[in-house]
Amino acid sequence: MEQSATLDVETLKITQEQFILASQSLHLQRPGSDVVYPVGLYGLRKRCLYFLLLLLLITMIVNLALTVWIIKVMNLSVGGMGKLQLKQDGIHLEGVGEFLLPLYVNEIQSRGESLLVLRSEKNVTLNARNRHGQLTGQLTVGPEAVEVQSQRLEVRSGDGAKLLFTANEEEMMMSTEKFTVTGSEGAVFRHSVETPLIQARASEDIR
Repeated sequence: MEQSATLDVETLKITQEQFILASQSLHLQRPGSDVVYPVGLYGLRKRCLYFLLLLLLITMIVNLALTVWIIKVMNLSVGGMGKLQLKQDGIHLEGVGEFLLPLYVNEIQSRGESLLVLRSEKNVTLNARNRHGQLTGQLTVGPEAVEVQSQRLEVRSGDGAKLLFTANEEEMMMSTEKFTVTGSEGAVFRHSVETPLIQARASEDIR
């Protein structure tokens, strides 16, 4: 009994010594609590970050200033741009408008109290096309002549009810009640003329 108790005491002492040695070794390997590791951006990286933020701020200010300048110069608003107003029945333009490229519209009309004026340095050309894009009619108002290219030309009265003049590739017809030639040389016909009546004025002779 005494020998077993002595062995247990010695074993306990050895275990305590091993525990103390192990704890001392761990204490030596563990870094001290006074060491502080820096967290964040310092030095050159911090300066680069501040520079990028400053550059972004300057870019935003310049973009905002340019946007305000464009809105002010072009007179942009909710209803349109300057004298060009967008409405439910179409586009209203007040004043003089200049179109650099072709204009495609269904209808062009002026206000009731004003005229519609088309101006050009060379000529004004109006084209009519079918659904396939082929040219079916053309009206050209130039400095020397007015040219019309169409399959049929019609001239009607002011109310549009009576046809006064019509012409196509085969014939020309005038449906007026009275046709008067006021030229000093009269009218010259190179081919035959068919008419039910040729009559001179009451005070003049017919030749």
